[in-house]
Amino acid sequence: MLWNSSGIIGHSIAASDGPLGKVSDLLFDDLSWQIRWVVVDTRHWLSGRKVLLPTSVLGHPHVLDRQFPVRLTMKQVKDSPDIDSHQPVSRQMEANIFDYYGWAPYWGSGYFLGGYGGLYAGGAMASSPALEPGYPVVDRRDHPRASPDPHLRSVEAVRGYHIHASDGAIGHVEDFLVEEADWSIHFLVVDTRNWWRGRKVLISPRSARKIDWATTQVDLTIDRQKVKDGPAYDPTMTVDQAYEKHYHSYYGDDLGTD
Repeated sequence: MLWNSSGIIGHSIAASDGPLGKVSDLLFDDLSWQIRWVVVDTRHWLSGRKVLLPTSVLGHPHVLDRQFPVRLTMKQVKDSPDIDSHQPVSRQMEANIFDYYGWAPYWGSGYFLGGYGGLYAGGAMASSPALEPGYPVVDRRDHPRASPDPHLRSVEAVRGYHIHASDGAIGHVEDFLVEEADWSIHFLVVDTRNWWRGRKVLISPRSARKIDWATTQVDLTIDRQKVKDGPAYDPTMTVDQAYEKHYHSYYGDDLGTD
């Protein structure tokens, strides 16, 4: 099942012994297009302190209550390492969080769910953070604790970024479609109102060449006509497996849904 990321924002997070706060953002890896961390605004409980939780600790959501249960206590979260919400979260900060909870980090173990850029190991999700829109390019072969700038993006920051095909602008990012099973981003929802009479289109992360935080822009490998001639998207419809197969077939993507 694909969710709109905008619909996940605002969900409550409930520890085993009480409420923690609400989801205020989602942080994704722009190499694997995998959501790594949920940003939780603790509101009045911890005076608005924001904490990071890996998606692996989220239970199945209670749809009617718009709430995720988590396998943690309030005290565990309260005593977790602080983050500076005004600065990018470094790899060292990520390591501190994993060390505190006693979890294996996603970058150095078999516990890695890779979305479109990596390996999927089944089961629950892995994790990773940053509260700024983007980071300089880094070599993933570097030692994980040596690199302060992982490829992490805020979905709330990237929403609104301009989308540029290989031959010109086509619109802006309106939303993301996220696979519930593994928290991978399957599509960017693009509003083309200034180019194509307000139609919305889906763009696969596989067609994204680069996210440039300095210019607030996502560059694509495909041209405008390719997008215009692509499978139609109706925001009221469910994007199912059949649609995904048709979409990937049109774009010549042999990694499409089986």
